Amino acid sequence: MSLRLPLSAIRAVLLLVALSLVAAFGGSASVRAAGVSIRPVCGAVPLGHVRCFSLVKGDASPFASGPSGYGPADLQSAYALPSATAGAGQTVAIVDAFDDPTAEQDLAQYRSFYGLPPCTTANGCFRKVNENGGTLPMPPPSADWSLEISLDLDMVSAVCPNCKILLVESNTNLDSDLYTAEDTAARLGANTVSNSWGGSEYSVAITASSGDSGYGVSYPAASRYLTAVGGTSLTRGGGTRGWTESAWSGAGSGCSAYDAKPSWQTDTGCSRRTVADVSAVADPNTGVAVMYAGLWWTVGGTSASSPIIASVYALAGNASTVNAGSYPYSHTSGLFDVTSGSNGSCSPSYLCHGAAGYDGPTGLGTPNGVSGF
Repeated sequence: MSLRLPLSAIRAVLLLVALSLVAAFGGSASVRAAGVSIRPVCGAVPLGHVRCFSLVKGDASPFASGPSGYGPADLQSAYALPSATAGAGQTVAIVDAFDDPTAEQDLAQYRSFYGLPPCTTANGCFRKVNENGGTLPMPPPSADWSLEISLDLDMVSAVCPNCKILLVESNTNLDSDLYTAEDTAARLGANTVSNSWGGSEYSVAITASSGDSGYGVSYPAASRYLTAVGGTSLTRGGGTRGWTESAWSGAGSGCSAYDAKPSWQTDTGCSRRTVADVSAVADPNTGVAVMYAGLWWTVGGTSASSPIIASVYALAGNASTVNAGSYPYSHTSGLFDVTSGSNGSCSPSYLCHGAAGYDGPTGLGTPNGVSGF
């Protein structure tokens, strides 16, 4: 029997697929793509712990110099989202480890820069709690996880500026602490929950990781009770949409070693659960703008795509009808099919290559409005 997340009370939970580059390059190493360094924010962790899945492109720049990554208008345009008119009354929860002491201040700067309505503790839009739902004591701070938290908060703001935001911080990055935080998010009324983290897939007996560098599966993305979110490269131009997407080389995908195949997933290449279900931009080379510690960062990883998709669910206002990741499978007309790109070598090829219809790295595709959610 697989390990189960204690998430029975959550109506729609979103999480991401495996990070590709951390295992390949190590927690402190960096790589260069087209002359620009890309580094994982969080390093490798032992079994029973999880790591954040952010990737930073290049160096940070001062607030005054402006961002270089995609902002709210870009994401709303790329995914045809009704962000200006929808989302009121919805709460998107962000579950991460450790404390980000400047989360609210950084969020305020981001939203002010882009002309988004304020989201503060004072006006009831923003709330930050510990894993048990209290405000004291808060977890110890972590610079790595703080950048992850800023990414998550900014992506919710970009996609659903009318949504309320609940930030639940676990005491540590032990999976048991984060699962406690999940239950707290549900208990406090979240409509959707985004988890930008993961670790090795394992059973109760604990086995070795199935892989998390490009093609390969991580947990909890492999859980059949959740929506696994893959990653794309997003570029301006092309067709009537005005944007082009391909499978990101870093997106995790493949077959779960433990979790049974859900009834709503019908691909034949995996006898068990297949990752992913849907996707959004994750390539740090086509990354998003994030405000953290008074600096602009360009960030990617499926840490970006997860809160984007969580916020699209909130825009749809449909979380109470969602059975795990099932809804998009019967509403594919509300998705942009991603048919190119690859995250590795595999057989059958759709598990690691963009393909018409369903494929591993991008699932059923990316949001085309909210009807798919």
